[in-house]
Amino acid sequence: MIRWIEIGALDAIPRLGSRVVRTPTGHIAVFRTEHDEVFALDDRCPHKGGPLSQGIVHNHRVTCPLHNFVIELASGEAVAPDQGCTRSHPAKVENGVVWLSIHQAATIA
Repeated sequence: MIRWIEIGALDAIPRLGSRVVRTPTGHIAVFRTEHDEVFALDDRCPHKGGPLSQGIVHNHRVTCPLHNFVIELASGEAVAPDQGCTRSHPAKVENGVVWLSIHQAATIA
């Protein structure tokens, strides 16, 4: 069952940074852009499984810290010439609070 869970205040995620949410099926990285948009991706680069949450956020993309793969935050798709995709998750901000839609319960790291 899909449900929205409260992650916390938008201000708790640094601009151009991320926060990790632990779920029974793996970690999800919640990213904040320069303009306070939020996106959520599995915290695994499709190349070698690097932690995207530790990558550099720029525009609507994140660069994996291991091998510089560039991933689109909205879709999880790698930017050419890189190939691959990581799963994206619905995320939103309401009244300064970040919400994440997942299939199962999660805990915030």
